[in-house]
Amino acid sequence: DIDWERDILHVARPKQRCKHDYPLATEVGNAILRYVREVRPRCASRKLFLTLRAPVGPLAPYSLRYAVAPRIQALEIRCPRQGPHALRHACAAHLVAEGLSLKQIGDHLGHRSSSATRIYAKVDLVGLRQVAEFSLEGLL
Repeated sequence: DIDWERDILHVARPKQRCKHDYPLATEVGNAILRYVREVRPRCASRKLFLTLRAPVGPLAPYSLRYAVAPRIQALEIRCPRQGPHALRHACAAHLVAEGLSLKQIGDHLGHRSSSATRIYAKVDLVGLRQVAEFSLEGLL
């Protein structure tokens, strides 16, 4: 659901049986409007995103894989998984690199427990290299 007046995107979280609210960035709102005006097939369904081929109807949850995987392959990104879950991993890795806590990352990803977020906590190679290059001379 989109609250256009308050620029909020409401995302359903079926596993948690709740909705999370996210700010609706201007660029995203404009892209959605463009999709509705120029791409979205005419259909009685009130769902925003629809299949582009007949029979036109709401996208199924697994449909995202067919949109994401070809883009990852076209960009020649090498990763173990090439579906939407790869985007969650990339987002989490970015947030780790930005210095957010696991709690903050878990909240952003919609996790209820920190154990669910731990799988996204990868080694910060850039930070480790800085530590390895740090001279201990004068401290010993």
